[in-house]
Amino acid sequence: MSFADEFLPEFNDEMATLRRLLELVPADRLDWKPHAKSRSLGELATHLSELPRWGMRFGKETWQIGSEKPPVMKSAAEFLARFDENVSGSRAAIAATADDAMAGEFTVIRPDGQVFFRLPRRKVLRLFLLNHIIHHRGQFTVYLRLNDVPLPSVYGPTADKPLQ
Repeated sequence: MSFADEFLPEFNDEMATLRRLLELVPADRLDWKPHAKSRSLGELATHLSELPRWGMRFGKETWQIGSEKPPVMKSAAEFLARFDENVSGSRAAIAATADDAMAGEFTVIRPDGQVFFRLPRRKVLRLFLLNHIIHHRGQFTVYLRLNDVPLPSVYGPTADKPLQ
């Protein structure tokens, strides 16, 4: 079984879960922050909409932090459109990447030109695509809860969607 064949079902499940949460972005609360040092709800939703792009970066050997600027999004529909575009592109790129290329290294460069890290592509997908999304998705559920947005199931029932 190829890496893509093994990875993509999990990717699809995690993206479907994140999509259900992005559907709930309250447009009137995009500037809300739980703390002065925290990202705003809109910044976090933007980050979550952009993280699926990691799979599309593998057409090159390197990627520079800050080299891509996401569009300004102001509604759940805009976040979902960007997210869907990124998920679709990433899914296609992952499916098209051979196992030997997945084992090859991918380098991320800081804005100052210094190497931030160099890792095998398959590890980058686990760490910076899935794990990173799961981490920030958990953060996002807290943001939504603190704004009285009812939460759908992520991995099981919630206070808003108990077992039936």
